[in-house]
Amino acid sequence: MTSHTSARDVHTEFKVMSILDTDLYMFTMQQAIFEYYPTAKVVHRFTHRDKHRQFPRTCIEKFREALSSFADVQLTQDERFWLQNQCKYFKAGYLDYLQSYRFKPDQISVTFIPSPDDPDMGNVKIEARGLWVETVLWAVPLMACLSEMYFRYADRDWDYTGQEEQAAHKATSLLDARCMFGEFGTRRRRSFVTHDLVVRGIKKARDAHEWKEGFYGTCNPYLAMRYNLNAVGTIAHEWFMGIAALGDYKDAAGTALDLWSNLYGDSLSVTPTDTFSTEVFYREFDNRRANQWKALRQDSGDPKVFAPRAMQMYEERGINYKQKAIIFNDALDFKKAKELNEQCQLLGFKCSFGIGTWLTNDFKKKSSGYEEQSKALNIVIKLGSIEGKECVKISDEDTKNTGVPEVVAKVKEMYQILVS
Repeated sequence: MTSHTSARDVHTEFKVMSILDTDLYMFTMQQAIFEYYPTAKVVHRFTHRDKHRQFPRTCIEKFREALSSFADVQLTQDERFWLQNQCKYFKAGYLDYLQSYRFKPDQISVTFIPSPDDPDMGNVKIEARGLWVETVLWAVPLMACLSEMYFRYADRDWDYTGQEEQAAHKATSLLDARCMFGEFGTRRRRSFVTHDLVVRGIKKARDAHEWKEGFYGTCNPYLAMRYNLNAVGTIAHEWFMGIAALGDYKDAAGTALDLWSNLYGDSLSVTPTDTFSTEVFYREFDNRRANQWKALRQDSGDPKVFAPRAMQMYEERGINYKQKAIIFNDALDFKKAKELNEQCQLLGFKCSFGIGTWLTNDFKKKSSGYEEQSKALNIVIKLGSIEGKECVKISDEDTKNTGVPEVVAKVKEMYQILVS
């Protein structure tokens, strides 16, 4: 059956489907914050990485209106039952808290910044302010909501034609190439409808394939519950950023890793390496931690140098890297995944792929006869400050650095990172 949704369906009233319609690691982080930093106050800040792309004023007004719908969302009893059975690392006390949790739209400020050339076009400043344990859940659904509003009210030159079939074809190609993958596309998806079609298409492809374990799940707990899939995800950069700022950037990675391990044990032992650059991370990733953590996540920089460098790091510590794994997670498509998978096979390194935008926001413009790409938004929401202290992220790629430039420069100097 062809998956086609009319333009009229695109413009129905926005609705938050569930508190679980987010990334799983928002909840694992929230439990850790609930456990260790329940009174910490923070600011989250939005960044639009595409400086040449503007938002219509009407789009931002619709986005602002949509925020009120979050206030009615809560964890249902069925959802709680599913979480406690599927994600056994969640404690009863935390699930009690999550069931009582309500989004507070007044924590969000949205400011339209008009262009000097056209007052009806411009950029947007978005901030979330409040207790970290509360605001942590805003980032992913806010980005998903903004993307959906943009493609409802700013860019309408597209439709859902063939999305389910396209996802199934991509999944089959990945499975045929023996690329183990998960779906990680909530935050920059075109819409909830897109995400649902994509997951449905992937599931059909997996069910028809001989290598069913090659698709290991979705980051989205709501869709995992809906389609009886694994919900996957562990830890975000935000955890490292907050702890680093609170501790004035001393032993930041080590502290963040150890607190997480104390709470989750081996259950969620996949770590990103690039919060303050991979080389800085490896300085604190000593023998004990390198043995304890099962896998590394590559999120920025040149992915082709990541596995050879990780292999070297493990060998320097006398650890058999073939017992470890890498999850590649940065702007992946089939070609990149296939090349990286072949490289890791040659090295004997286990690897898998967390694939997002290529799955949930890959569209062609209707006006081009479905030939020209309809570009996704390149947006992020990161932790901006905690207890009045500025937070930064210094990735393995300069364009992905976030934070106040003076603080970024100071932290680079402290960590002896080359200032470019």
